Amino acid sequence: MGASAEPARSRRAGRSMPDRVDESHIVERIYSAVMEHRLPPAQKLSELKLCEAFGVGRMRVRRALLLLSDQGIVELESNRGAFVASPSRTEANEIFDARSVLEPAIAKQVAAEISSANLAMLKQHVLLEDEARESGKGADLIRLSGEFHVKLALASGNSVLRRVVRELVTRSSLIVGLYGTSNRTVCPDHEHSDMLGEIERGDSDAAAAQMFEHLIGIRAGLDLSTTRPEESDLKDILGLS
Repeated sequence: MGASAEPARSRRAGRSMPDRVDESHIVERIYSAVMEHRLPPAQKLSELKLCEAFGVGRMRVRRALLLLSDQGIVELESNRGAFVASPSRTEANEIFDARSVLEPAIAKQVAAEISSANLAMLKQHVLLEDEARESGKGADLIRLSGEFHVKLALASGNSVLRRVVRELVTRSSLIVGLYGTSNRTVCPDHEHSDMLGEIERGDSDAAAAQMFEHLIGIRAGLDLSTTRPEESDLKDILGLS
């Protein structure tokens, strides 16, 4: 009786558990946990534990993991399962090379043609960063710092750029989790505000230059000679305990 109870629970979790949330909710919770550095690189994402944590069936979890894999957030390994992506040193350099080419161009474009609505959106976001910093909400600040870059891409009006930047920023968060030094865990206090000032003034070249220097500074905070992998309980990480 006791020996068969666990397999029975596993089968119920995989097949008959009612799906109370859809895969987009699972994707966003895992995305947020990565952005806030709560979910570390190389963390195993057990399908069974995710089923139990979210109250969904195995197929819904698998669809969510496939979506996360497409975004470069999760790595799916044959016969081993799903793991949070763990970028190599080469990948870390390539990702920041890509950001240094792409994001200054986005900042330049946005400064040249930003709408009042998008300017207000970015100002509100910077205020949220300031509030998180002042109230000591470290996890929120880390997430918001990364999302500023995604919102800037959103302000360009190009949905493809937004998706690409979102993936690059998320993978950058994993890179900081692996290789970041303690003094550069988030974007520096004033740099987003300064960049936004150049955008509001319509100074495209200055906005692009500030973005480039901003990314150089983040990259300088990486130590590619060391890593700090760690694992924690999935329910705790995802705030589902």
